[in-house]
Amino acid sequence: MKKLDIYIIRKFLGTFFYAIALLSVIIIIFDISERIDDFIEKKPSVYAIAFEYYANFIPFFINKFSALFTFIAVIFFTSKMAGDTEIIAILNSGVSFRRLLRPYLIAASFLGLLSFLLTNFVIPETSQNMQTFQKKYLKDDKSRTQTNFHIQTDPGIFAFVESFNAAQNTGFKFSLEKFGEKGMESRLTGDYLKWDSIKSIWTVENYVLRDISEKGEKITRGAAIDTALNLTPDDFNIDVDYAVYMDLFELRDFIEMEKIRGSGNLLKFQVEQHSRAAFPFATIILTIIGVSLSSRKVRGGMGLNLGIGITICFAFILFMQVTTVFATFSNLPPIIAVWIPNISFGLLALYLLRIAPK
Repeated sequence: MKKLDIYIIRKFLGTFFYAIALLSVIIIIFDISERIDDFIEKKPSVYAIAFEYYANFIPFFINKFSALFTFIAVIFFTSKMAGDTEIIAILNSGVSFRRLLRPYLIAASFLGLLSFLLTNFVIPETSQNMQTFQKKYLKDDKSRTQTNFHIQTDPGIFAFVESFNAAQNTGFKFSLEKFGEKGMESRLTGDYLKWDSIKSIWTVENYVLRDISEKGEKITRGAAIDTALNLTPDDFNIDVDYAVYMDLFELRDFIEMEKIRGSGNLLKFQVEQHSRAAFPFATIILTIIGVSLSSRKVRGGMGLNLGIGITICFAFILFMQVTTVFATFSNLPPIIAVWIPNISFGLLALYLLRIAPK
């Protein structure tokens, strides 16, 4: 590598990690002030707070804001180079703009690869460590209620629960349908579904059982009936946030299993799977946009470039959120929804690259 490459890569990575480190300290200070009551009450050791919680929190934070800070870092030091006429001197010496772009792409590819490894292999492990710490020392949020849960428990057997309380292991408005070759064979409905932890079975209260056969339909009513569902309370607690605890291969296998079971959360997990590849790639696109915008010396200086750049970056993040919602609540395939922002802003990057100073 040439001295120019080393110079730009050092400025790029140095600015990025400096900004991330500075903001990490600020975020940790605010988080400590928010959780200080829990720390005083549960009395975790300083070692546990530092290495079991915040050391596992930092990788998640770095990855979450990596694209934004990559963009800001590029805008910041490139605008400074342009303001000091370094870009003009480099181009006038015979270096093409494409050649100037090479160290940026090398650094951006490194950060994109780092983000990919963090998302798919490091953060699942650190998130489990954080969860262990939170269960032990911080307030438990298990009282969350799942709504409109439906799943295929076995081939041809489908269960539906309108709402499920994880703290009490009880469900409301339950139905269990069994299908055969000729259609529905039975349907069990009940007002309440309760988990018996001793017998490891479910109890359906205020139930109505319909048995359908060639001879006709038989209806049975009662106060309570036990049923051995191929489900446990933990199956109701799985939502898209659960994906953060799975690495690349575990998430892939989990999605295949959920396809077989007919899970209602399948689209959300597929969006998460494709986002893990698309998000690191966005680092390269935002780097090209940042270089193209800030390599020209303008009268407004760095402030103008930062303003325009941050606006584009937040528009990109907002676009990603909107397309994710479309994938979750419409018929838009997850892979298309996740990659549309990259494709759209990739075209913008090519346009800005074309009109950039040569």
